[in-house]
Amino acid sequence: MKLKGKKAAILAEEIYNEFELWIPYYRLKEEGVEVTVVGSGTASAYHGKYGIPVQVDKKASEVRAADFDAVVVPGGYAPDKMRTHPEMVSLVRDAFNQGKVVAAICHAGWMLASAGILKGKKATSYVAIKDDMINAGALWEDSELVRDGNLITSRKPEDLPAFCRTIVEAMEGK
Repeated sequence: MKLKGKKAAILAEEIYNEFELWIPYYRLKEEGVEVTVVGSGTASAYHGKYGIPVQVDKKASEVRAADFDAVVVPGGYAPDKMRTHPEMVSLVRDAFNQGKVVAAICHAGWMLASAGILKGKKATSYVAIKDDMINAGALWEDSELVRDGNLITSRKPEDLPAFCRTIVEAMEGK
């Protein structure tokens, strides 16, 4: 439990990728992190691509970046819905600007683009949103894991071991 006392937000919306939400959720809890599932406020629970629900602990309007050490954005099609909610976009932008760990996997790069934090940053994503990432200013590369300072990105569920390991390392200050 090397991260006891640390706090992380995992964002949720409809059609999230179950693997990309639940694996980091339990991996962080395993290290002692207090994990809060943060939703847009449109529902108290959201369903993933395969129908598995996740209960929301807080609405984005009820939290601030200063409350957390990390913000994790899972993929699926949820990020496309998340980015229509200014409170969710602000949470990601503020966390990044405060030097907090911001981790995004797969289609979660859409949230990074909407938050305006990709300009000049090395990043990766699911290949289908590569152009969106580049157009937002990212120095995109096709790698399982790209870390540029406090920004951590991965491409797909197969990259989750490297993604989770790097989130833990970043939260440790490594």
